Amino acid sequence: MAKKMVKPSFRREMVVTAVGDSNLSIRRACALFLISENCYRYKRKLSSDNELIADCLLRLTSTYRTWGFGLSFLYLRNVKGFKWNHKRVYRIYRELELNLRIKPKKRLKRETPDALAVPDKINTSWSMDFMHDQLEDGRSVRLFKIHISLAMASCCRV
Repeated sequence: MAKKMVKPSFRREMVVTAVGDSNLSIRRACALFLISENCYRYKRKLSSDNELIADCLLRLTSTYRTWGFGLSFLYLRNVKGFKWNHKRVYRIYRELELNLRIKPKKRLKRETPDALAVPDKINTSWSMDFMHDQLEDGRSVRLFKIHISLAMASCCRV
């Protein structure tokens, strides 16, 4: 299902500019921009409740940053006692672009590592390593290497 490219309110504005700028009739301009004449003549009723809803949502989302729409709406409905429709509140929530908040990553605070210990005697610190390589003809060579610190020798086993 394809997403709508332009909202009806924007198409209505395009019809208004087309009728005002050129000699198009309202009927032809509405047909051109694919909206009905009823949509062209529609006047939206802006309620003062919308401003109150927006104010409440902004205050809630700034104080409780982890709350999404669901918790915010339930708080307004059950705790504050407002009887607003959830679709209306969600429309205003989206218009305020509160649904696009990006949750920051939680960074792990790493402690500074201890300084590496320098061995003072022979045979106090050993290191081991597995190594793998491939020869030119495709055969593989695997090595198990043991390195003794403060000693000149290291043992290898193939």
